[in-house]
Amino acid sequence: MSVVSLPQMLEAGVHFGHQTRRWNPKMRRYIFTDRNGIHIIDLTQTAHLLDEAYSYLREASDQGKKILFVGTKRQAAPVIAQEAKRCGMFWVNQRWLGGMLTNWDTIRTSVDQLKELETMEANGTLDLLPKKEASVTRKKLERLTKYLGGLKNMRRKPDILLVVDQRREQNAVMEARRLNIPIVSLLDTNCDPDLTDVGIPANDDAIRSIRLIVGKLADAIYEGRHGQLEDFSEEEPVPAAAPVAAVAVAVAAPAEAESEDKGEVLYSFDDEEE
Repeated sequence: MSVVSLPQMLEAGVHFGHQTRRWNPKMRRYIFTDRNGIHIIDLTQTAHLLDEAYSYLREASDQGKKILFVGTKRQAAPVIAQEAKRCGMFWVNQRWLGGMLTNWDTIRTSVDQLKELETMEANGTLDLLPKKEASVTRKKLERLTKYLGGLKNMRRKPDILLVVDQRREQNAVMEARRLNIPIVSLLDTNCDPDLTDVGIPANDDAIRSIRLIVGKLADAIYEGRHGQLEDFSEEEPVPAAAPVAAVAVAVAAPAEAESEDKGEVLYSFDDEEE
């Protein structure tokens, strides 16, 4: 039985890819068709590969491996933090700082500083500082919390990277590959499946799609750590031909409303003032 049903994926818009002109030809085998200039992902393969990813992460978690969730785009950031917390793992959801993996020792020093400042705030030490110094220190605490708060309890490099939006998180992906850290990733139609070890063809722009897929992966991690979850689909197994027919019906209507965020949108995070 699949960990997610076809209706769930259709409702979440998991099947909507990017504009056909923005595709990566390596994703051809995961594409069912195109409608109104938008590629439609084959949900039969999504369901199968999500099951594989679920089993992979459940087993890894059961073995005590640590997973780092990465997703800094606006749509993904809150989901990444929420689901990583829920399953007891780590996250980066604001900005990937260069060297977070390849220069981990330096990053860990900053994480230790964050924990020290949190202690000072909690025990009232910051209140004893001169007003200006206390203000500067609190701003530093806020900045460290924003970018490193999800790494506070990570004492070593992660065993697995879980990525939403492979293209946006290219630096994280490249660092993980350099260190031979396995990557689990949502694969939208503009992604390169060769850059991931465990890929799940899915819309990585729509909030509902991200929440559904990342939520299921977090379930797998939680299950590996704490035991069986009773949240699998109650539906009967879907015959192989059924998803194709269902997707055909789903995409018969205009796709603009579901895919209006599939255009090329670039986000940037300017350095904050010291």
